[in-house]
Amino acid sequence: MRSFPIIILLFLFTFALFGPLISPYSYSDMQLELKNIPPGMKFWFGSDELGRDLFTRIWWGARISLFVGITAATIDTLIGVFWGSIAGYFGGKVDELMMRICDILHAIPYLLVVILLTVIRGSGLLTILIAMTLTGWINMARICRSQILQLKQNDYITAARAIGASPIRIIFRHLIPNAMGPIIATMTLTIPTAIFTEAFLSFLGLGVQAPAASWGVMLNDGLSAMRYYPWRLFFPAFMITLTMLCFNLLGNTLRDSLDPRLRNR
Repeated sequence: MRSFPIIILLFLFTFALFGPLISPYSYSDMQLELKNIPPGMKFWFGSDELGRDLFTRIWWGARISLFVGITAATIDTLIGVFWGSIAGYFGGKVDELMMRICDILHAIPYLLVVILLTVIRGSGLLTILIAMTLTGWINMARICRSQILQLKQNDYITAARAIGASPIRIIFRHLIPNAMGPIIATMTLTIPTAIFTEAFLSFLGLGVQAPAASWGVMLNDGLSAMRYYPWRLFFPAFMITLTMLCFNLLGNTLRDSLDPRLRNR
């Protein structure tokens, strides 16, 4: 059961890379005479209102969603680990100041940030990534800080200080490597959140714009046709649900395996 999400994610990554290559159509090819064709031998996932192949568009959308999810989670992890480890190690006023900055950023309405960035920069992948990473690292910073606060009380940290190890060496050589379990698990759980956020923003028209293939854009297109052409809504909704489910299962598995307190239960 634990290998199920890994197998499905490998399948998704493989088809995201090679799926569009095995299709005879491009994600933007329009064939108006073949619009709204149900799934079959000609169009495996059916076609949309412009006669575009949904199979190709689904896997192009997978590329965008997986890229955004993994990139945003990586940036959040790098910023959050650095910020949380500094705050947790030094403590006192440094910790207080850095955590209050996190609280202020966390209080800013997320959609307001997205709308402002869209007005300034325009819609697109870069705008989505900037919007998600402006505040997305805060949860990682808090988790990393709590781990560092516990680990810095251990004897090997006291010994490292006694022999004159610098704070930077202690943080990056001793503390962060010993906190990698919760960090990796949290990063894995951040990916589905980023994927859903990208799809949600694209659905609202604030993210990837047509004719680019994105699961959120396809959901928006398929919603109005749900009654008569349900496959146009079903396939992107199913892919979002399946991807988020697998990443959440993988994150929970990693958390249980890497956290000794949960592993011993």
